[in-house]
Amino acid sequence: MGSFIVEGRNSLEGIVDIGGSKNAALPILASTVITGREYILENIPDIEDVKDMLEILSMMGCSVQFENGIALIDTRGLNTHIVPEKLVRKIRSSIILMGAVLQRTGQVEVAYPGGCEIGHRPIDLHLKGLRKLGVEITEKNGLLVGKVKEPAACDIHLDYPSVGATENIMLFAVGNPGKTNIHNPAREPEIVDLQNFLNACGFCVNGAGTGIITIEGKKADSTGTVEYKIISDRIEAGTYLSAAATMKSKIYIRNIEKSHFQSIITLYEDAGCEIRERNGTIIVANNKRIKAIEKITTQPYPGFPTDMQAQFMASMAVADGVSIIEETVFDSRMKHVPELQKMGANITTIGRVAVVEGVEKLYSAEVDARDLRGGAALVIAAMGAEGISKINNIHHIKRGYEKFIYKLQNLGVIITETE
Repeated sequence: MGSFIVEGRNSLEGIVDIGGSKNAALPILASTVITGREYILENIPDIEDVKDMLEILSMMGCSVQFENGIALIDTRGLNTHIVPEKLVRKIRSSIILMGAVLQRTGQVEVAYPGGCEIGHRPIDLHLKGLRKLGVEITEKNGLLVGKVKEPAACDIHLDYPSVGATENIMLFAVGNPGKTNIHNPAREPEIVDLQNFLNACGFCVNGAGTGIITIEGKKADSTGTVEYKIISDRIEAGTYLSAAATMKSKIYIRNIEKSHFQSIITLYEDAGCEIRERNGTIIVANNKRIKAIEKITTQPYPGFPTDMQAQFMASMAVADGVSIIEETVFDSRMKHVPELQKMGANITTIGRVAVVEGVEKLYSAEVDARDLRGGAALVIAAMGAEGISKINNIHHIKRGYEKFIYKLQNLGVIITETE
């Protein structure tokens, strides 16, 4: 699975360019199958999850080329409604193919999705929404089998602003005649990006980023090539911000929209960091021990993202004071806690709540990445620890961070990779 060897007590300095958004690229890639045509997609991150999604498309008959952040995709050759089970179980976002394939072929067979083991992530809201739109869904031999019976536009009220459910409903509803309204949808920037891509394809979607998304169903033109550049990754930007704040460093973060990760910026400003924007570049400067934040709760966008909880905890592990971190989105997203404790972090957990009492410094250890964001948090902790640390199972980290070692080394981190 590979390991990172990290020499601690680093100080970061320099420029980091943020890559394309993982959570925007995956649903956009899935949505290319709705209409058989050619696509040129720019700013696609070179990460394992993207490679898996591209392989899924290829195995389903689509033509795929990917190099230097540009994906050339031709979905005219789609020849099956069955999504490859082996790859689906590797990547959570593969479930978004359900709505897209149903819209294209009228049927779908897909396994329950995999990804990081960060707790129970039911897809009942996905299925409820698709059923209301006229899809019959059954389970057969562990697979979800969907067939379009009576496609209809309607009002859908989500009990929770689920990102995946919002995306699946959007991808199926764009081709249904009539108007579909999604109430209480997810409002993430990635949802707005998906809307903009679908409109570039000739569909009619409005309201993403607000409390109601309105979809005027229509069949899009299948002629011509769609060119689109996806947004950059706010969680990657937040991760490097977290590292700089923790390491008493100054870095320049480029190629990111500040408003997309404002909740992260605000939190680290409250912790004592100086963060400003100049000519589109985010400058993070901190030359002292950060202050503990008394209470933070993960929430759907625009609240503090669950995808930054682990990295923030690594920061609070060496902050001055006590902080309480509550995870409300996933029920098992604190698997990084025992690994941080191996490094000397003073953390106590009660259910989904962690009480973190900051220590002066952490110490090197051999630790295991248990999921994507928890793995990034361990790297941040190792950079500030005394001694040389080893982080195992780095395939988790590679799922979501492009050129991770290269970017850290450019910032002055002493880090290498071993088999």
